[in-house]
Amino acid sequence: MNSQLVNLRKFVGFMVLFLILIIALVLVSINAGYIHIPFSDVYTTLTGNGTAANQLTILQFRLPRIVIALLVGAGIAVSGAILQGVTKNPIADPGILGINAGAGLAVVLYMFFLQGSAFFSGPLSIFIMPLTALAGAFLAAIFIYFFSMKNRTVTITRLLLVGIGVNAAFNAGLIIFQMKMEPADFTAALVWISGSIWGTNWTYVLALCPWIFIFIPLAIYKSNYLNILNLNDSVGIGLGMRIERERRILLCIAVILAGTCVAVGGGITFLGLIIPQIVRRLIGANHKRLIPLTALAGALFLLLADTLGRMFMAPAEIPVGLIVSLIGAPYFMYLLIKGR
Repeated sequence: MNSQLVNLRKFVGFMVLFLILIIALVLVSINAGYIHIPFSDVYTTLTGNGTAANQLTILQFRLPRIVIALLVGAGIAVSGAILQGVTKNPIADPGILGINAGAGLAVVLYMFFLQGSAFFSGPLSIFIMPLTALAGAFLAAIFIYFFSMKNRTVTITRLLLVGIGVNAAFNAGLIIFQMKMEPADFTAALVWISGSIWGTNWTYVLALCPWIFIFIPLAIYKSNYLNILNLNDSVGIGLGMRIERERRILLCIAVILAGTCVAVGGGITFLGLIIPQIVRRLIGANHKRLIPLTALAGALFLLLADTLGRMFMAPAEIPVGLIVSLIGAPYFMYLLIKGR
């Protein structure tokens, strides 16, 4: 009982700590960039009394970008936590398994074939982009799932190997269609694939919010099934759990979160790998607590990466995906070496 109480206090303590850090980082990020705005002017603007220039900079550019970084970071991190739980493998990540590549290929095809048409241009395209990315992510997930099945059962090793193969195939498709694009579209696609939070207005926030605020709570609700899947399939069957059905549902949640976040945040790899790993080391492997804390940690990490990307080379920006990869790639190699 004392151990449970200690774990609960640790979980609550980290939740409060991450919330405080997020609030502090939001204040810093509002003032990060080429245009420096004193904190007194930031407060005046947020209370509705700022100048027109400050209102435009803060309320229409920086604040929606901050919110999107928080949403995308939370969504991708939770997607990674689910995939690691389902596969029982610490290196599972939507970017490594090919889900991000499937969503990315769908978005690039959308940009290549349909963005110029009247129906798919304008404000409507903002809401179509997550659906397009979602279709590509599900296509990749379907390939991975069915090619991983052996004797009507998904084996973990095959899931990872097939995912890596699908990732390579979809990335090859990305390169092919990029080479056929006009120079301006090619540059836009390249920046987007690098992981740039380019949707800097409130319409993108509105398009992303339903996916995040529906499926992250659903993942928390399903977290007990993840705990059972981490034990053994025979244990789940003994408890009356329909293993393959719950595994498919959890995979669908992970794909939806990853696909919609990729549509707005671009190809951000390794975030779903490193954040669940760090949180698991902090509070343990109970997904009932792991998933909500992973959401906060992912939001904090991506906002930090985006803020650093805007500060290092101002007025130019480093795509947030590159900063995440600089941190995530060495950690990925460390996991591989440790596992060997």
